[in-house]
Amino acid sequence: MAVREAGTDTGAGGAHEGGCACGDCPYGAREGHRRAVAAFLRRRDELAAGRGLPAAVAHSASASRQWVSEELTQRAENVAEQSRAEGAVRLAGLWLRTVYAVWGAVTALLLAEALTATGAGWTGARTAALLAALAVAVALTAACLLHRAHGGALAPLIGEDNRISTSRTVAACWVLFLGYAVLLLSLRLAAASDPAERDALVNGLALAHGAGAVTVLAVVCAVAVLVRRVVASRLHAQRLQKVPAHRPRAADLLTDDSGRGAFTDIQYLAITAVALLFAAVRLARRPDRLPDLPWGLGVIVLISAATYLAGKYAEGGRPVIHSVVRAREPGDLDGPVRTGDDIEIRGSGFVPPGAQSADRLSRTVVRIGAVDVHVPLIPVTGGFRNPTDTTLTVPVPADVEPGAVDVQVVTAAGVVTNRYPLQVTE
Repeated sequence: MAVREAGTDTGAGGAHEGGCACGDCPYGAREGHRRAVAAFLRRRDELAAGRGLPAAVAHSASASRQWVSEELTQRAENVAEQSRAEGAVRLAGLWLRTVYAVWGAVTALLLAEALTATGAGWTGARTAALLAALAVAVALTAACLLHRAHGGALAPLIGEDNRISTSRTVAACWVLFLGYAVLLLSLRLAAASDPAERDALVNGLALAHGAGAVTVLAVVCAVAVLVRRVVASRLHAQRLQKVPAHRPRAADLLTDDSGRGAFTDIQYLAITAVALLFAAVRLARRPDRLPDLPWGLGVIVLISAATYLAGKYAEGGRPVIHSVVRAREPGDLDGPVRTGDDIEIRGSGFVPPGAQSADRLSRTVVRIGAVDVHVPLIPVTGGFRNPTDTTLTVPVPADVEPGAVDVQVVTAAGVVTNRYPLQVTE
């Protein structure tokens, strides 16, 4: 049952607004996640300002840093759990929104046909178009019901990293559109009584008319399969870092794993949308054959697909340690690295894309010899000073034997850097 705070009732239509905290509805899951994030940010900024430290650790800089890191790590795990719960609830409810969108599109098609039939009258092609749309809508609705716990009909578009795949979405759009076009022609052929009309419809399926569209379909489907293979092989070879998202978002179509706009994804999606719109207009104008996509537009789509694929080959990279130095506070004397000292590891790629949240940052580990050291979270107002993508600061524990040891970084994605030699003195 939903737990409601006083003064949050907004009437019969607001049963889940305000203070709803039930975990089995999108409103309660969203509210629980929002509260956990707000509490974590308040606590992080308090600790960054030096407030809220226990008296037992306040006298020691290393002890207070360790306590702060452990406190933030525990709170970050709670935030991540709330985020995963919200994502699961949202994903379970996505199928219903997909059904609404599908049948809304069918209604829009019906209205468009009714409005444009005032002059020419209702034709058999309009009936076939509507029946084909109904058949596709029924199929998508059935898919939504069968996979309602995994996103409904959108489940095949969600990648292994729990993000919506741009390449799969583009391929699915072309498959749906051309499948609808073939179904439209099939229905018209089944209803045709004139032999000449039947011959014209069969001829409309000839490759001479749909060569451009068929070529684009083959390429975008091949790109979707090849991208999955490229990503899998680069992950296996540790040349690419990926961390799963808490839930798929529509913005995944236009952004990289870090949430920043990706040029290759944006141009691929935009050019595909333009080409599909052109093909839909051609199909509406000539519903007796496959849409004849001009080769000029087809080549543009192929160039866009090649650019997207090249971007997948170029993205990512293995984390690298460039140097390891002794971290020195202002006023400290210079000297060799000893157990108990802080070392600063400089390099690149220590924070994988999409791992900027505190729960992912806390999983970063530095391996000094045979000892694994968890990188402490050092908060500052609005973020964290440690770890970062280019520098890590960790203490050298007493368990490290003096002498030459190798230093490695294990990122939140599980990728291990190169070995860097370090001399530890007594």
